[in-house]
Amino acid sequence: MELGFFFSCILFVGFVFFMLIVGNIRVVNEYERGVLFTLGRYTKVLGPGLTFIIPLFQRLWKVDIRTKTVDLAEQEAITKDNVSTKISAVLYYRIDDAAKSIIEVENSYWATSQLAETTMRTVVGEFSLDELLAHRDKVASKIEEIVEKTSEEWGIQIKGVELKDVILPENMQRTIAKQAEAEREKRATIINSEGEVVASQNLAKAAKTMAASPGALHLRTLNSMNDISSDQSNTVVFALPIEVLKAIEGFAKRGK
Repeated sequence: MELGFFFSCILFVGFVFFMLIVGNIRVVNEYERGVLFTLGRYTKVLGPGLTFIIPLFQRLWKVDIRTKTVDLAEQEAITKDNVSTKISAVLYYRIDDAAKSIIEVENSYWATSQLAETTMRTVVGEFSLDELLAHRDKVASKIEEIVEKTSEEWGIQIKGVELKDVILPENMQRTIAKQAEAEREKRATIINSEGEVVASQNLAKAAKTMAASPGALHLRTLNSMNDISSDQSNTVVFALPIEVLKAIEGFAKRGK
């Protein structure tokens, strides 16, 4: 009986030991890094694969190093020329140093998004409305540059910033629409006037050509009459010089 009890104890101890080993095996995936702490002190960064931690003495934090997308909340900002706007953006980043992302900042995702949103409001104030609308890439690059300076201390690498929307007040939208319409009308007027100049130059050349060629004007007149006569509904009125009428009147008097 004592022998059976002894074996039971051994089996129990072995089972507990086995469960402790299995329970403290960690798997680090290819897209992760493990930050190991021993008695509260940073030890090292572990790569992908199996690892065993000592119970009660060691702790492992897994860090996802894939590129993350942060949808920055819509922010109200005032441009350099005192126009109130609302802007939204997207931030792309990845963790470059797993240890720093755990040791230097409590929540890397939250800290990065808050930093980007604050920076976004500040940067918009450095640009006028026209610059903000025409050079979004320049504004985004400025935000990325500022955020990256601070995030480097947290082991975070900024991959890019893209502005999504720039929302203007309704009165400003109407003003911009009127400005665009006036610009289109201006271009249309310029094109019209340029066309008239070209047409007048061509007419002047045609007139010179007809004046230099005897009978050219008569041929042109006959050609025009032919075009008009093709439609029976047209009525043709001839304007004859006064000299021709006097000549006809003279011939009539002689006939009498």
